[in-house]
Amino acid sequence: MESLIRKSNRKIHDVPVEFTRYLLDEINPKNRINIIKGARGAGKTTLLLQYAKIKLPADVFSLYVSLDDIYFYSNSLYELAENFYKENGKYLLLDEVHKYPNWSRELKLIYDDFPELQILATSSSLLEIYKAESDLSRRAVQYQLKELSFREFLYFETKQLFPVFSLEEILKNHENIALEFLSIKPVFQFKNFTRYGAYPFFLEEKENYYDKLLHIIDLVLETDLPSVERIDFEYITKLKKLLFAIATSAPFTPNISKLAQRTGISRNALVKALFYLEKARLIILLRKNNKGISLLSKPDKIFMNNPNLQYALAEEHTNTGTVRESIFVNQLLDLHRIAVAEKGDFLVDDKYTFEIGGKNKNKYQIKGLDNAYIVRDDYETGVFNTIPLWLFGFLY
Repeated sequence: MESLIRKSNRKIHDVPVEFTRYLLDEINPKNRINIIKGARGAGKTTLLLQYAKIKLPADVFSLYVSLDDIYFYSNSLYELAENFYKENGKYLLLDEVHKYPNWSRELKLIYDDFPELQILATSSSLLEIYKAESDLSRRAVQYQLKELSFREFLYFETKQLFPVFSLEEILKNHENIALEFLSIKPVFQFKNFTRYGAYPFFLEEKENYYDKLLHIIDLVLETDLPSVERIDFEYITKLKKLLFAIATSAPFTPNISKLAQRTGISRNALVKALFYLEKARLIILLRKNNKGISLLSKPDKIFMNNPNLQYALAEEHTNTGTVRESIFVNQLLDLHRIAVAEKGDFLVDDKYTFEIGGKNKNKYQIKGLDNAYIVRDDYETGVFNTIPLWLFGFLY
């Protein structure tokens, strides 16, 4: 355990805190178990270490540990928690908890047996505590760490920290808000964001950014998915074909039967695969507003989770319209309810209709609708109900 303490102290000390993700201030310290879920590469480990450095009292014993550490080759998570508790430990930070067998059962025991211990854990987006072996769902609170917002990306590019605006603020006051950002050339920066700004590791080296994204896709398909669903190598190859088909399509309205034929996956297996790919934050599934969401419900539109993934997979075959729509959806995802609209492109929160397009987009598709807006790419500022696309990157 001494080795774990030394590693923990070093990692917490070394983590930079000049910039923190939006979720840091949303985690409720009163919850005894908090679980942060998110895509690979979204910054969960950094967030965990920053939480320890910024939010936890310096005079209280806290411990960060990754669940794939060799310590767990011969020791259990429960034993670690027990020894930590005996040493008057208070805060146990567990990274990548999904990599530990029987994680849910042992977390439940830790919760029940050590009442003064608080746990903050990170996990794969595929982890589903409501289907876990133990009844952990009543004890753990889940948070979703999204990919970077355009606002967060701008900090890395300009070293300026910009405010967050609510959707209502943007809709009511977009003309004045946009004028405050003209000095940073928002259209130019936003184009860069759609190509390489969704994951914090773009800072390491942009030249190999797409290679790393493709590696993340491989890890999700070859490591994460098999941990929740029994799949073989041939099936993984078919899923890669499916992702390529989505990435190279215009705004994708799926014909499940034809897509099943194209990929060689049966219809039911295909719909199930789409469900898991969405949970892994590789794709986004949207349905019309009157449709319920279930494991086998057919989506009405499919996007890559963000345009970075689309560019990595499709390269020069990337469709501009799809890029516009997917980045709009990505920036609102998890914050607002989004559905495919009967008229226009998207219905948000059952109230606002949005039509997404370029500089030549007209208002024909939303004519006669209340609370309807045109969202235009390549525009620095808007007027009336026409809003520049980049502004929706300031929601978090």
